[in-house]
This record gives sequence, C-alpha cells and structure tokens, in this order.
Amino acid sequence: MHKFDLDKMLYTLTPDEHDVITVSKLLTAHPEVKFVSLTGVDLGNHNTDEKIPVRTFIEDMEKVLESGVQTDGSSVALPVIADLSNARVDIVPDMDVNWYVEYNWNNIDSKTGLPVGTLRIPSFLKHNGEDFVGSRAFLKRAVKRFGDELENIVRANPYVIEHIGGVDNVDDIEKLSLTNATELEFWVKTPDDRADRDQLFTSQELKEQYWKRTIGPVGTALEQTLEVLDHYGFGVEMGHKEVGGVRAKMGNSGQYDHIMEQLEVDWKYASPMQAADNESQVKHIVRDIFRYNGLEVTFLAKPVYGVAGNGEHTHFGVAAKLKDGRLINLFESSDRENEFMSPIGYGALMGILRNYEIMNPIVCPTHDAFQRLKPGFEAPVCIVTSLGKGHDTPSRNRTVLIGLVRDFENPLSTRFELRSPNPHSNTYLIIGAGYNLMLDGIRACLEAGKTSADLEKSISKSYGEEDFYLEKNREYRCEKNVFTEFTPEERERLFGKMPATVWENFKAFDIYKDRMDILTGGSAVDAKIIESFTAQMLLKWTTEYHDRRLSNQMDFLRGCKLRHDEEATDYDLENWKSVKELRDLLGKDSLEKMSLLSQAKKALDDGDLEKASDLELEIQTATEKLRKEYNRYIKNLF
Repeated sequence: MHKFDLDKMLYTLTPDEHDVITVSKLLTAHPEVKFVSLTGVDLGNHNTDEKIPVRTFIEDMEKVLESGVQTDGSSVALPVIADLSNARVDIVPDMDVNWYVEYNWNNIDSKTGLPVGTLRIPSFLKHNGEDFVGSRAFLKRAVKRFGDELENIVRANPYVIEHIGGVDNVDDIEKLSLTNATELEFWVKTPDDRADRDQLFTSQELKEQYWKRTIGPVGTALEQTLEVLDHYGFGVEMGHKEVGGVRAKMGNSGQYDHIMEQLEVDWKYASPMQAADNESQVKHIVRDIFRYNGLEVTFLAKPVYGVAGNGEHTHFGVAAKLKDGRLINLFESSDRENEFMSPIGYGALMGILRNYEIMNPIVCPTHDAFQRLKPGFEAPVCIVTSLGKGHDTPSRNRTVLIGLVRDFENPLSTRFELRSPNPHSNTYLIIGAGYNLMLDGIRACLEAGKTSADLEKSISKSYGEEDFYLEKNREYRCEKNVFTEFTPEERERLFGKMPATVWENFKAFDIYKDRMDILTGGSAVDAKIIESFTAQMLLKWTTEYHDRRLSNQMDFLRGCKLRHDEEATDYDLENWKSVKELRDLLGKDSLEKMSLLSQAKKALDDGDLEKASDLELEIQTATEKLRKEYNRYIKNLF
C-alpha cells in the first residue's frame, strides 16, 4: 500500500451524499473510480457484482437510483421464488446505508497512479416488480417489525419502565436504536502449503499463537488492512492473532514460507443493516489486501479439521433515544448492582434460547459450519446461556451458545453475543431472525407481568421445573464449562440434542411448524424467503456431498497407501491391517457389500436424505479413526 497515496482515494459515500448531483461530483473528482456495482445478496449469501462503467451510470443515474437494474433471477440463488418461467429480478439501491468504493490493488489507473475502484451500492432484490426478496429485505422487515411491535408491547405493559435504567415514562422515548456488530476470524496461509495438523494442534494447546506479534508478510498485510479499513470509517478497534496456527518460517530465499496463521479483526457496532453491510465489505477488503501480499485467506468455518475454526460472533443490542437527547440501554436494569438485566433484556434472551432450533438452520446451514461446532474448540454445542456468577461479575464463559456482555463502567455496552455463526453465515438473515425471536420472548415476559427477579429465576430453572415460557425438561443457564463439566449424554438431556448434519438441522422447520410464524413475523413474503433459503441450502448440501466431498474422501483413501517394506515389524503389520480394514469399509465395493461412500452416493441419487445424513455421520467417524490409525502407522516407519 505504500505505493499509493491513500488520502487521495474515495472510500465511503454516506446516505446524505446519495443524491444525483453529489454522487456525480464525487465520481468526477475521483477518476480512479471507473465502475459502479449494485450489490444485492441472494439466499445463497452471494453478492451480485455487475460492472457498470461510471460514465454510463452517471448518464442513467436518476433512473437507476429510483428503479435499479434488471438481472436474470434464475441465475441468482432464489429457488421457489424466481425460476426460468418467472425470472424477473430488479436490483434496487438502498439509499439509507453507506456505499463503499472497493479497489483492485493489482489494476493501476495510468493517469492517477491509483488502484482502479468500483463503487459498490448495497441493494435490495425485487421479484417480478412486486415483492422485495433476498437477505437484505428479510432483515429490513424484521427491524421495522421489532421497532413497531416493541413500542406497542411497552405501551401495553408500562410497568416495565420502572425496571429499566435511565427512563421514567414510556412517553420519554423518541425512537428505538438497534445495534449489531460482528467479529471476523480467518486463516491466512501461503498458497499451496499444507497444514501439519499435529503441529497446529500442539501450538494451539500451548497457546503459542494467541495475541502474539505478527511478523513477515502476515504482519504487513494485517497492518495495511487496518489502515485501509480505518479510511472507510468502520471504526476499527483492533486486529490480532487468534489461537490457531504455527509461526512462519523464513526459507533459503529470504522469504517467509509455510505460513499458517489465524487472525481476527474487530470494528465498531452499527445499525443492523449497516452492520451486515460492513461485515460483507470488510471481508472483501481483507481478502484483497492479503492476496496483494501473496497470501491466501479462508473464511471457512473449519479450514483444518482438529484445530480451531473461524467464528464470527454476532452481537445484539437494543437502545432507545429519549426526547431529551439521552441514549439508554433497554437491556439495562434500573438496579444494575442487584439484577443482571431489565425484563426486556431477559425476554429477548429467552426468546432466542426457547426458539433457537428454528434459528439454527440459518446460522449453520452447511457441512462446514457443523465441522466447527465440536466440543473443546470454544464453539458452542449447547443451547444455553451464561449471565455471570454474580450480579457484579460479568460473564466470561466461552462455552455457551449466547452470553450476556456487560461493563459496569458503560451501561450502553450491555448486549448479547451469539457465538455460533461463522464467516460464511448469512449475517442479514441471522440478525433478522434474532430480532424476530427476541420479540417473541419480550412479548411473553411483559404480557405475563414478570419482573427482573422473576425472570432470573425462570432462566435459571432446573430440569423438570415448570415455567410460564421456557420448556419444562430443559435447562437454559450454566456458569460452568459445558464441555468438561458434563458428559455428552448429560449435555443432551439438560440442554437439548443439537443436530449433527445439515439435514437434521433443517428438519427443525417441520418439527417446530407451530413456531415458524415467530421466525417470519407472520409475513407471507418472509415465509417464502425461508422456504427458498431451505431449498438453496439443501441443494448446496446434497450437491457438495455428492460431487465434491465423496470425491475428496476417495482421494484421501487412495492417499493412505501401504508404505512399509521388508523391515516392517509385527507392529507395522498390525497397524496396516487396521488401516486397510477402514479403507475397505469406507471406499471398497464388493459383490456382496457396498462401501459407505457408495451407499451415501446411492442414497443421494435416490433422494433418501435421511439415510444420506446418517451415512454422513458414519463416514465422518470412520474417516477420523482412519486418519489416526494411518498417522500411527506411518510414524513408526523409517
């Protein structure tokens, strides 16, 4: 980045700069910005990225800003909604959020000496000239619904005001302010280098990498990324090394190679839509700048099996602006030294916990997402929360699904941290679903007239204890390490059985049909969006399973070759026997019996997704056993 004068470049157009005259002036003053892209987000979490030359955009800007541009809806991920016979989809600009200029650091404008830029305009997808569909539309409706209905609920139950810190009367509230933020974790490596899982695991166990000093091209790329992000106005808080990875080595050429490190970047909260847009743009910038430095970035939830995956913790907050100009946190109790939260805070948290089964398919819709959610890697496996061991002791329990975050010095900081999302999760849908579920809990708690003390007892209930809202045979709060303090059987009994595959996860939409209106807010359009999302994610699961993962699995089996010679010991022979048995079980067909891989492929071909799901788990178990057996086998060979 030292080649370019970053101060001369255009980065952000705020909502008050979205009129035709201002946009034209800014683009004319920055000739390095040569393209405009209206960026919609479909239900596969893909961003549209058409390139409109700036001159063409300026000529047609008034029309484009009002009506958008058309695209072929059958080419974006909107199954059930848009198909070949009804494929009209318009991409309509969002005038209420920031627009960002994205730069191609490898394509330099000869006149300005700056990278060529593209103005990315976050946009909605409108189907057939009627309904706004897609991820951003779902979030927008959820936010409006939450604001409108929460105000009505509070007015109908004014007792709650005396339990909220900083406000005396419901009429003192001018408007609600919802806030969200995400934390981005990612792995970075030199191209073509492969991880040594044993080294990575050992380094992780010894905590050799967490918050250590970055060096070489990783340090350079991270510093450049933070500098550029700051120019966009994201409010960067920090970038640092995460727990995963091994230290880079300098090769004979004087260059660092064998880089395999995990990093995290954090920035400030924003309104729900802006927070989701920010996260999407930050990922583009991170990937582009690290690639500019010759490094590959992956946002996969579990890039390397057996070591830490990439999370994207998502924060939820609800505040209110008062007519006197003050901002108060509606989750904060009026007696914060003796209570964790207000009834609104408890209701919001309980709404997510009680209904999380219908939110989980949105959070974890892929095989990769499930690979991350394993015990022992700071990724949640139980529907449970932590509040803190005392009212004056903020929770730092990293083993729960969703935690209460508090700072006694700053009441506005009280919020919830959902720990299950990963960088490939659809943040628009997650935030929208989260607020819809929170609304259900708030309504139940306030209509029941519950105080903060009442609700602390509810959320802390024991297994088998009746409650007005939460399920009888479940527990919802735990201040212990749920990985070490409970057996898998105990976790399942107390906190519910978590799905283990994509198919098991999406079955929740059928199992909890009576709760689907909570997820969609009763909107027919949003119900269709969830139906479309389900179709898209199941198609992704089955297609990747059939055409990619089974093929990769067979390649792995073929790589587990016989390596010993005449010097082999009886121990080597016994080890190889175990390896061969597992290889045959997984991938070798006979006239009498099909291998597990062949059975899975047939189940997918037959459309038997239940059987394919069961076989997926069986294959995973056998594969991990084979991985360990083969590792033991080759480590005894000279």
